[in-house]
Amino acid sequence: MNKKLAAIRGMMQKEGLDAYIIPITDPHLGEYVPDHWKIIRWLTGFSGSAANVVITQDFAGLWTDSRYFIQAEEQLQGSGFVLMKLNKHHIPEYVDWITDRLEEESIVGVDGRIMSLGIARMIVKAFERRKIKLDTGCDLISASWKARDPFPAEKAFEHTLKYAGISRKDKIAAVRAQMKARGADYHLLAALDDIAWLLNIRGGDVKFSPLFTSFVLISQAELLLFARLEKIPPDLGKRLVNDGARLVDYEKVNTELKKLEEGRSILLTPATTSVSLFGAIPGNVRLIEEISIPTRMKAVKNAVEIENIRQVMIKDGLALTRFFHWLENSLGKVRISEMSAADMLLEFRMQQADCEGPSFATIAAYNEHAALPHYSPSPQTDTELEPGGIFLLDSGGQYYGGTTDVTRTVSLGEPTEQQKIDFTLAVKGTINLAMAKFPPGTKGYQLDILARRALWEHGMNYGHGTGHGVGYFLNVHEGPQTIGTGAGGDHQTIIEPGMLVSDEPAVYRQGEYGFRTENLLLCAEDRKTESGSFLKFETVSLCYIDTSLIKRELMTEGEAGWLNEYHDLVYSILSQLLPEEIKAWLKEKTKAI
Repeated sequence: MNKKLAAIRGMMQKEGLDAYIIPITDPHLGEYVPDHWKIIRWLTGFSGSAANVVITQDFAGLWTDSRYFIQAEEQLQGSGFVLMKLNKHHIPEYVDWITDRLEEESIVGVDGRIMSLGIARMIVKAFERRKIKLDTGCDLISASWKARDPFPAEKAFEHTLKYAGISRKDKIAAVRAQMKARGADYHLLAALDDIAWLLNIRGGDVKFSPLFTSFVLISQAELLLFARLEKIPPDLGKRLVNDGARLVDYEKVNTELKKLEEGRSILLTPATTSVSLFGAIPGNVRLIEEISIPTRMKAVKNAVEIENIRQVMIKDGLALTRFFHWLENSLGKVRISEMSAADMLLEFRMQQADCEGPSFATIAAYNEHAALPHYSPSPQTDTELEPGGIFLLDSGGQYYGGTTDVTRTVSLGEPTEQQKIDFTLAVKGTINLAMAKFPPGTKGYQLDILARRALWEHGMNYGHGTGHGVGYFLNVHEGPQTIGTGAGGDHQTIIEPGMLVSDEPAVYRQGEYGFRTENLLLCAEDRKTESGSFLKFETVSLCYIDTSLIKRELMTEGEAGWLNEYHDLVYSILSQLLPEEIKAWLKEKTKAI
């Protein structure tokens, strides 16, 4: 690690750079990136999904948030990098740190291919008062990373109409109609989930998300798909061409952008458009900057997608039920660790039709590990489960008919009184958000208090967002819809019928345990009254909630009634597909409180 750091500093000196920024992203600026772009992991050893690195001649720091503090402290040992804890007293954002420490007229470098236009603008503005320059043409990694992972070689494949519900031709036509309404001659798409949804294609380029590395430039006359052409099977290529796409080599996207005509307009999203792409657009082309049209469109699931999601939730519920039955009946008889438990759950999921694998790294967390919201077991941290204690399982599956994300926390023995109180206060939040009724036009942050109120009343809170949008056989975290200001996404997006969001209030006691009960909610129409229309949420996840952890007197009749109705639904649907032994076990788990 120190040799790598020394090599970068040598190149910085040669290029006249006073500091160098390394974001954790790739040219498509998504949450998960191919191994080829995991620069921070290669350089520092840190494997989390959120970080920024800053290097000067006498300092090297990695900024990350509280989800990864413990992990980063362990992984950065001996790397030469200092952990900079975000949201902690005296620890500034990396941009502020650079601005405060560098001399005036210093030069800071970054690879513009992996920095968003939005972030770059923010940095340039922050640097103005110190006359610091941001040089976005600096790739100091490629020359040093000799054994770099190759670009992904997986082929693209069709996401058929049976699952997609709407043809790519119809989606393209709908996007063009919205472009016309916005006065956009061109629309640039760089986010991989936008492209996958629009063209009804999927791939295997990114772990956990079935994405295909590509760019799209769409106009009223044509659609250019920039991809590594050897990754598109001939039959799929023919169908794409027949539906109006022109296939162009991935590396030629900047060349084509430079050809845009004077006086034309282009719609792009600053958060998902790199500085490099933006720099290729002629200065006389008018910019329309907003969330991409496909992002908005795919957030509202169509009727076919919704029906497929319901079927996928049944499959996922069966896998989870079989897992928890196995866990309860095997604990103390065979050795079970966090990692082996996660492996067993994956085995149960893969037994379900059309399951392609997990939608993110499973969080299988025992006792104190459950207090870490984004803990993922590793060989160094893997802990054996024993009769007694708390086990939190946050997991999801990728199915052709949808993406799942569900968390359950169970007691492996007799829970303490405090554990019952904590669990109940958190699950009250899950229930109260699920029961919400609200008028059209409501934004997610306006509903957040429903999930937090019980905790706030007891002087408790959790640091992460309450809910994130979920993709459809795409990203498990996929906006723009969101619940709560701590979550990703666009906080001004209203919650509409057809949107899928998570519901995951929590309690964490550091060094002891954590509780989180997460379901996915589908927004739907409720009713009309003399005051107008109202919307509601439908809980679509199907898995029992451990009632041994509930302190009944802390729940209202309405909350208890919701839980009993939910358990009736879980049992009535899943029991039809379970063997008698597990059916009887589930009957006990879902009995009324």
